[in-house]
Amino acid sequence: MGGVLTGFAIIGTVILVGYLAGRLEVGGPTTGHVLNRVAFFVTNPALLFTVLATADLHEVFSSFIWVALASALSAAALFVLLNAVWLRKDLSVATIGALGSGYVNANNIGIPVAVYVLGEAGYVAPVILLQLLVFAPIALTILDVRQRGSVSFLGIVTQPFRNPMIVASIIGVVLNLFGVRLPEPVMAPFELLGGAAVPLILMAFGMSLHGMRPLQAGSGRREIFVATAIKSVVMPVFAYLIAHFGFGLSGTPLFASVVLAALPAAQNVYNFASRYEQGVTLARDTVLLTTILSVPVLVVVAALLA
Repeated sequence: MGGVLTGFAIIGTVILVGYLAGRLEVGGPTTGHVLNRVAFFVTNPALLFTVLATADLHEVFSSFIWVALASALSAAALFVLLNAVWLRKDLSVATIGALGSGYVNANNIGIPVAVYVLGEAGYVAPVILLQLLVFAPIALTILDVRQRGSVSFLGIVTQPFRNPMIVASIIGVVLNLFGVRLPEPVMAPFELLGGAAVPLILMAFGMSLHGMRPLQAGSGRREIFVATAIKSVVMPVFAYLIAHFGFGLSGTPLFASVVLAALPAAQNVYNFASRYEQGVTLARDTVLLTTILSVPVLVVVAALLA
């Protein structure tokens, strides 16, 4: 588990730097918001393009991807169901809660976990593709429509193609499918920009923690607890049941399915919430709490299945 702890130490250090920068007001009080917008519109698309243009797309069609899809949808659906019968939050907040319940940190934490715990970075590629090409477009469409206050069939259909992260992802996948490898001088600027994506998101998240106390009264503790419990505990259980009994997986594939399901909620959930100014506290506290809880959860998963 040394790789897991190393990955969390690196991530925690960058978040701490962001927190200190926010506390010292480096760049002014709106710096975190600006960093989030730069990440959303510039560096994230560059990162996703470079990752997907070179990913092993054959992994997408294995049973592993269907386990990830089913477990994530089950976790998100559970939050939506509990929201409908108990929490009673509006659609935008429910969307953020569903993302917090099922959208895993496949990039920032998933990659080091895949390398150091599972021994193969390829395990995380299908999850990244799934989230970028299925979950993100649906969630961003809902948030975009709610923000504009109107519903347009054409707008819903074309919305993913107007989102820079989705456009970059689709271009990367298309180039990959046709075996197109761009020259290094062309890829280098995208790789350079993409390298800034994770630090920007983590620093913006750290800045958001300055002056904030998680689970403050009036912050929506119920939905935060619900999303955190689903993401940290229920989703790994769903993944085990679906992988073992639904697809007959065992050994390393089963272990990998549960480990990736046990990853914390992605910083992108906070990034999306901040971008659309919906459920920001829910996203921030869920990401923070699931990140803290993921260490003992991953240790337990490794002890039981490794």
